[in-house]
Amino acid sequence: MTNPFEDADSTYVVLVNDQNQHSLWPNHIEVPAGWTTAFGQNNRQACLDYIDQHWTDLAPQRVAVG
Repeated sequence: MTNPFEDADSTYVVLVNDQNQHSLWPNHIEVPAGWTTAFGQNNRQACLDYIDQHWTDLAPQRVAVG
């Protein structure tokens, strides 16, 4: 069985939570509570590129110093 988070041929979305954390998410799996879709539906690499460009501070917002 293939891991749905690593299938290069699947369609994905990028999720964001209230702390601005991003997650690659298979499009066919229901979005969990507390997360919203920020980008997609697209291929895995396009979603990873979006995460790289938009999630530049990996610390959750509530504990980020700045």
